[in-house]
Amino acid sequence: MQITSSNSAANSKLADAKAEASTSASALAREFRSFVSDVEDLLKATTNLTGDDLTKAKAKLNQRIASAKGSVEDVSGVIASRARKAAETTDTYVHEQPWTAIGAGAAAGVLIGFLLSRRW
Repeated sequence: MQITSSNSAANSKLADAKAEASTSASALAREFRSFVSDVEDLLKATTNLTGDDLTKAKAKLNQRIASAKGSVEDVSGVIASRARKAAETTDTYVHEQPWTAIGAGAAAGVLIGFLLSRRW
């Protein structure tokens, strides 16, 4: 009974980590698309600018770049934290279920070996 409960707990944690990573990745993708869109708009708007207007546009672009960098740093920290949590969960599972982990690793090795031998 304990094996089943530890399996379901590990699977639940792994599913949570996957969902959080997916959410973080989509947030990063949205931020990147927004950043690229803003830069494109600024480039279009600055082709005819001179003097003060050009200085203001450059300041706005620098502000947007700084904002994008901050968002990327925040998301990368969250992703790293979640990856650590997934690694800890995996480590716990492997220590609780060593033969299952060995079997899964062996099966993956056989599958990869089979696929590689068929390609060459």
